[in-house]
Amino acid sequence: MHHQWLLLAACFWVIFMFMVASKFITLTFKDPDVYGVKQEPLMLTAMTKVEKIQVPEEKCLPEEFQPTGNVFSEDPMHQPLVHVKRIELLRNVCRDAALRNLSHTTISKFVLDRIFVCDKHKILFCQTPKVGNTQWKKVLIVLNGAFSSIEEIPENIVHDHEKNGLPRLSSFSDSEIQKRLNLYFKFFIVRDPFERLISAFKDKFVHNPRFEPWYRHEIAPGIIRKYRKNRTETRGLQFEDFVRYLGDPNHRWLDVQFGDHIIHWVTYVELCAPCEITYSVIGHHETLEDDAPYILKEAGIDHLVSYPTIPPGITVYNKTKVERYFSGISKRDIRRLYARFEGDFKLFGYREPDFLLN
Repeated sequence: MHHQWLLLAACFWVIFMFMVASKFITLTFKDPDVYGVKQEPLMLTAMTKVEKIQVPEEKCLPEEFQPTGNVFSEDPMHQPLVHVKRIELLRNVCRDAALRNLSHTTISKFVLDRIFVCDKHKILFCQTPKVGNTQWKKVLIVLNGAFSSIEEIPENIVHDHEKNGLPRLSSFSDSEIQKRLNLYFKFFIVRDPFERLISAFKDKFVHNPRFEPWYRHEIAPGIIRKYRKNRTETRGLQFEDFVRYLGDPNHRWLDVQFGDHIIHWVTYVELCAPCEITYSVIGHHETLEDDAPYILKEAGIDHLVSYPTIPPGITVYNKTKVERYFSGISKRDIRRLYARFEGDFKLFGYREPDFLLN
């Protein structure tokens, strides 16, 4: 009988030790995969270094400059893998010396003018025209308190910077600019660079729904005079004229004449300085249905405002449309255009168009 009790006790001891060992193994080798895709340790290490925020050397920052939202988490495991990969790709391309001239720019007044500020919720939004910016402006207008809901905002107010209550980063002092760049949640949206150029051409030179006459009556004639091959052709600006202008290495002399109107077709690099400013999130127009809620959540404002409803299919990349617009353009002009926008393609993970590879 005594031996039976000893045997039973030994069995319980073995079972107990097995349970402890199993728990230890589970905790030690827990699957680190996110959404079914394994993250490499090297990438995680690099991301932790990239995302580290350099706070100005002050013992105590004023309350209005204290970080908010989730952007300051240094653990990329807390972020969906797609956003980790986007920032990692951006930083890798920024370090590529061969692309430096296409990926770097100075944080000039031109860049600071593109960045809108929401001090109440500590958000900076860099405007990249032709990528759904009107809707993001509406979100910030509501957050800044100018209107209580997106539906109340008149369309003519959204882009009127005297009335929409959206200050630009350039309106602050150098020290105030630096504090906001260091501590605020920062984001912008991109889309396929060539599709964006088509959108800009159609919006400004074909339909012109906002009745901005300078595009057709000042900018278009300037491009035609310089870049149209057939001088007897009397039609308005054609897409091939537009491509020739954009791909010209000496385009800047016209850009100076056109002023800030060029924001609708200059590169994302020139607009937002992504290699100089540590952005928190980079949304993609093609995945905006997922990216918009994620951005609102990461900024800590998803309980305050919603991104306007996205019509079905509007964000889908239209490969057929892009190929149709470029079908009549010479390979030489397309290559020159790509050479200018290569930084945008590489920084944000867009493939070189198939019609350039054939």
